[in-house]
Parts: sequence; C-alpha cells; structure tokens
Amino acid sequence: MPDGTHMRPHMHHAEGGGAWEVLLPVLALLVCAGGYLLLARRVRRRNPVRGWSPWRTAGFCAGLLLLAAALLPPVAALAHRDFRGHMVQHMLIGMYAPLALVLGAPMTLVLRALPAPRARRLTAFLHSAPARLLAHPVTGLLLSAGSLVPLYFTPLYDALTARPAGHWLLHAHFLLAGCLFAHAVAGPDPAPGRPGVRARLVCLGCAIAVHASVAQLMYGGFWVTVDAPVPQVQGAAEIMYYGGDIAELLLAAALVATWRPARAPVTRHAAHPAR
Repeated sequence: MPDGTHMRPHMHHAEGGGAWEVLLPVLALLVCAGGYLLLARRVRRRNPVRGWSPWRTAGFCAGLLLLAAALLPPVAALAHRDFRGHMVQHMLIGMYAPLALVLGAPMTLVLRALPAPRARRLTAFLHSAPARLLAHPVTGLLLSAGSLVPLYFTPLYDALTARPAGHWLLHAHFLLAGCLFAHAVAGPDPAPGRPGVRARLVCLGCAIAVHASVAQLMYGGFWVTVDAPVPQVQGAAEIMYYGGDIAELLLAAALVATWRPARAPVTRHAAHPAR
C-alpha cells in the first residue's frame, strides 16, 4: 500500500445495541408508510377526479423498503463488523432510498392534504430564504458528496462508528443529505428558486466526479483513515464506485423524466388573437 495510509488490520466498531436497533427502525418506517398512505387517501377523497398517483405512492413505499433493507439484518449486522457492509448501507440510505422517497412527492402530498390556511403557511416557508438555500443543488452536493472527504480521510468515521449513537447520526446525515440532493436535482415537489437543468446537471456531474475520486483514492489506500482490513476497504471502494454510478444514472433519468420546459408568458395578443 502507498505510504501515508492509516488502514489497520481490524475494526473495533460498536456492536448492535440489542432488540431496539431492530424495533426502532421498523416502527419509524411503519409510521412513515402509514402517514403517507393516510394522506394519499385524504387527497383522493377530497378530489376523486384528480386523486393521487399510485406511481408516487409506489415510489415512496419503495424508498421505505430500501431503508428497511439497509437498517435491518442482515445488512445492518454486517455493517457493524465489515466495512463493505457499511458501504452497502451508505449506498442504500444515502443514494437509492432518497431518490425513491423524493419521487413520491411527499411535500406535494402534504400541501394537497392540508387545509388551505396551513398549506399557504407551508408554501410561504418554502419560498423563504432558508428553504431556498436548503433546496439548492449546491447545498445538497456539499452535504452529500462533499462530506465524503472528511468522513473517510480523517478520523471522523472511526470516531462516529465507535458508538451506536454515532451510527444513527451517520445514517441520519446520509438520508437527509441524499434527500436534499435528489430533491434539488430531480424532485417533483415544488422548489422555488431551483436553478435550471444545466446547473443541476453540472452539480450532478460534480457529484459523479467526487464519488469516483473518493472511491479510487480509497481503493489505492491514499490518505484513508478507516480502521478496517485492506480487502474490506478495497471492496467498499468498488461498491461506492459502481453503486454510485448506477444511482447517479438513475438520478439523471429522474431529472429527464420530471423536467418540464418553462412556459413562456402569455401576452394579451396571444390570449386574445385578432380576428
């Protein structure tokens, strides 16, 4: 391995915390699924003609299933003892599940299910400066792909995974950052101030480049500070390289599928042509 690598022969991460590490994710995912289905039912009852797309419901439920696969055995158990298991979790929680959840358009569902006064207040918040900043693809890029460098090339990863609470904090970061980036790039939900397709494609291209670079450096053992055997780190790098490519291609496909051309303003002459 190149000089400067800090990979050590064994991992000393915290083991699972017991039955609650299974029950808590199951309960949380069931609550999310039940809430989404109840809101979808309310929207269909309120407007039977327009209803709610079953494809969006399927997308959201698929995202929850991907989260379940990542947070429950056997993947969760493997992640505690094998860095490759952690990387599978990373891909599922931070890239694949967020895309499916975002394509479920949960914010649109909430806006349509809420009474008009509350929906207007929520819409006003979505137009606020903090919400616009969070919904910008650069923010999602920095939080998702940008966080990989301090995570894997400093002692941060080992420090977080030394305790069960650190694992959950890492999972929450992956999920929220992934959802923000997927929403900013290809989300069907309203995003005031979202830049055009070209800017979003540039951010997506930067994410692809960061993932590929981190994976290649990790595979070569350059500056990696992960306490794991070399074969595990190299296997995890391959999972990141190929799994990240597939996820980002899916995100690009979602961008194309959800893209709508901007409508030109209607002039009075266009609205009322001369006879």
